[in-house]
Amino acid sequence: MKVISYNVNGIRAAMRKGFLEWLTSANPDVVCLQETKAMEDQVDIEAIEAAGYPYHYWFSAKKKGYSGVAILSKKEPNHVEYGTGIDYMDDEGRNVRVDFEELSIMSLYLPSGTNMARLEHKLTYMDDFQQYINQLRETHPNLLVCGDYNICHEAIDIHDPVRNKNVSGFLPVEREWIGNFIDSGFIDSFRHFNKEPHHYTWWSYRANARNNNKGWRIDYHMVAEPLQENLKRSVILSEAKHSDHCPLLVEFEF
Repeated sequence: MKVISYNVNGIRAAMRKGFLEWLTSANPDVVCLQETKAMEDQVDIEAIEAAGYPYHYWFSAKKKGYSGVAILSKKEPNHVEYGTGIDYMDDEGRNVRVDFEELSIMSLYLPSGTNMARLEHKLTYMDDFQQYINQLRETHPNLLVCGDYNICHEAIDIHDPVRNKNVSGFLPVEREWIGNFIDSGFIDSFRHFNKEPHHYTWWSYRANARNNNKGWRIDYHMVAEPLQENLKRSVILSEAKHSDHCPLLVEFEF
């Protein structure tokens, strides 16, 4: 089973840039999208279905043109869970999950901490999300939580760790949280296979950052430890350029 996660920074804009043609070529079984920035009725669903994804599940923010997650699938899941049941999370459309026999797959879009108020919101969300996941894993141990965490874990995950040490996304409190999240029973699947530097998933649109590879690795496939033996590979697909993020792929063998 191949799963791709992709913050598309607007699904309609990404589709205009050739997202569906790229997706057909990449041919994953499941696609987790973040920052869709659209309601389902605003998206060309027929084109998505024609690309081979008849099953698609959208969880949009109440605020139009903001946030939002979705999952596209070739196979019908056994169950779909929209949100977490925590109101302030769900109002922003940040979590959707599909359950299959072999594993459960969640598309996650963690908030960014662009100012002090949003940073406090992000930290509260992170704590509540950890508790939610702890409970969820009691009933769904084979869990994949993929998406945009808006956090770089280690210095290797950011192009300039010194200058960015006081920037949200690389703050000590955020880095500690994602480290604890991994230690709670998850595998950072990309680092499981690749220990090399200079691999990123997001680049600023400013200062030609992407061409100079001055990026951040803030998107992850976090794989619950019971699935470790099923992990086959995990790669960053940096050649795809429909967004300021790039997609990442994890593959399982069952």
